[in-house]
Amino acid sequence: MSTFVDAFTFDSLVWDWIIAVYLFLAGMSAGMVMIAIYLKRKVIEGSPAENGIIKATAILAPFGIISGLTILIFHLTKPLTFWKLLFMFNTTSVMSMGVILFQVYMMVLFVWIAIIFKKELSDLLAKIMNGRLSFVDNIVSKLEKFESGIELFLGLLAVMLAAYTGFLLSALKTYPLLNNPVLPILFLFSSLSSGAAACLMFGVLGFKESLDSASVKWVHQFERPVVLFELFVLVTFFTGLIFGGGQKEVAAMAAIGGGFWAAWFWYGVIGAGMLTPLVLNLVVPAKARHNKRFILIVTSLSLIGVLMLRTFILYAGQMTVV
Repeated sequence: MSTFVDAFTFDSLVWDWIIAVYLFLAGMSAGMVMIAIYLKRKVIEGSPAENGIIKATAILAPFGIISGLTILIFHLTKPLTFWKLLFMFNTTSVMSMGVILFQVYMMVLFVWIAIIFKKELSDLLAKIMNGRLSFVDNIVSKLEKFESGIELFLGLLAVMLAAYTGFLLSALKTYPLLNNPVLPILFLFSSLSSGAAACLMFGVLGFKESLDSASVKWVHQFERPVVLFELFVLVTFFTGLIFGGGQKEVAAMAAIGGGFWAAWFWYGVIGAGMLTPLVLNLVVPAKARHNKRFILIVTSLSLIGVLMLRTFILYAGQMTVV
């Protein structure tokens, strides 16, 4: 027990597990949006509002970013002053630029969702407000004319959001493991990995999207190369540190060479979160893979693996200080 406690509490620790959860939720939101946009433009036939993965994204993408920011706000030493971050910008601050990114992303995301579910939104407002918010329909109808541009802009924002937290951590020069230019790329692909898993889990299990639909088949095919590339980026990440020598090599070996966080990485992140889903998808017969229980197991492992990766990067990255 003392080893476990010591692993999560050490002198150089500044950002704790709450920040790891925030990083995970923000990344999942961005990943789901990127995948949903591609599905809507290239894969789905008919109304996207009827698709289970799009429905799951419309709920989970805003939930992920809002809950993540809520966690961040209450984690501040003075949470009641959070509003200053929303209006007092500093263009030379990575954190402040991130706040701007979050705000624009949220606004565009809600506009995109409103356009897709225009009819459902109109019916809901008519039922609840008795037509008193009819002007909303007019606004959405006008925005609908720019749907393609809004969608592409949202996709760009999602890519930036997925990579942003990596840029934020890589700017910490006193932590040699975190101060790594590969980190934003790793976070981008781990966002796509968690986004694909969430799309399948909630799209199929929550919103009853058919296992035989084109969108589910596409996500199935997409998630395997994403995980493989994520593994490649991890190899690049640690190879660069080890060959960098000095404190970079010390940081890498402290993280993956032995001890609690090395076990967390090899058995949790690599073993359970990446290799096990890949192997299961290879050895399990195709018929069995189109089973809701199988999807639940594989997507749960993938999501847990990404959360463990974010936690590992955050904690192991803070163990070694220049």
